[in-house]
Amino acid sequence: MESGQAAEWSGWRAAAERALYGPDGFFTRTGAGPAGHFRTSVHASAGGADLFAGAVLELVAEVDQALGRPAELVVTDVGAGRAELLRALGMRARAELPALADRLVLRAVERAPRPDGLPGWIGWGDRIEPAAHGVLFANEWLDNVPVDIVEVDPGGVARLVEVEHSSGEERLGAPVTGADAAWLGRWWPLDGAEPGERAEIGLPRDRAWAAAVGSLGRGLAVAVDYAHDAAARPAFGSLAAFREGREVRPVPDGSCDLTCHVALDACLAAAANTVHSLWTTQREALAVLGVNGARPPLARASSDPVGYLRALAAAGEAAELTALGGLGSFVWGLQSVGMPLPRRWLDPADAGSGRLLLHDD
Repeated sequence: MESGQAAEWSGWRAAAERALYGPDGFFTRTGAGPAGHFRTSVHASAGGADLFAGAVLELVAEVDQALGRPAELVVTDVGAGRAELLRALGMRARAELPALADRLVLRAVERAPRPDGLPGWIGWGDRIEPAAHGVLFANEWLDNVPVDIVEVDPGGVARLVEVEHSSGEERLGAPVTGADAAWLGRWWPLDGAEPGERAEIGLPRDRAWAAAVGSLGRGLAVAVDYAHDAAARPAFGSLAAFREGREVRPVPDGSCDLTCHVALDACLAAAANTVHSLWTTQREALAVLGVNGARPPLARASSDPVGYLRALAAAGEAAELTALGGLGSFVWGLQSVGMPLPRRWLDPADAGSGRLLLHDD
């Protein structure tokens, strides 16, 4: 904190909301957007074989068929960055599935201004609009929905963690009560926890995800994110910050991304009127959609050198997207509304023995 500057304290949720989405916030200012600071699956694939967009397009086509090929199918990308995924998806659809492309409505949801040069066939807005038939895709969105952080004090009481906005210094505030305490008791209980242990109150994310799923009349909602379930909550929380490709100290001053992993089991349970809910890794989800990191046969290098180099580049891209410990370890949560999930997602004989875990239906 600069000399003479008044300290400003609040819980982490309010501080992160302003730092990420306020005037000149990390995500709302103009410029390169998230791609300038960290590498998501969309950025890892863009400009190469576009395997991630191809996999999402296959999923969209699968949903389209399950819905009986409606006159209009809306694809909503929540937390769209600069709409890199929708650009690639739209171009691939036009080239590969023109009959589907003619019925697609592409919507980017982002709190930043519409980027210059964005094609007119991509809609842009700061809120999720209803879709009678659609696919809602949220890649690394929920981890940037701000949440409050709590810490167990020496007396065993869970207290709100307050943060000073310009320095990132922390202190313990009031005990957690009400709906937040109820959420902790259900999803991240701290009874018997050691002093210093932390939790992140995922209630705002539950509500955000429930509203997102509720925007669909019929279709599929997909959340892709850093995530954990009740069996693997991090004892000291997961607050982290990133700037220009490097992890930095979390300070809610607008200079860095602020993120916490997602209690995705709670989010999935919050959504109403779903038919199926599915939890799997990105590695397994992309395998179902035909993406793997297998290298092309070396013999192809002499018979088709150009094709071999293209296939080799695609294999490298696929390897990054599916690498365990990296992008491949992201969790995919899929929830269908007004339709069952396509059979291959549910049948171990098609999806790979035991790979996909059905949470509820």
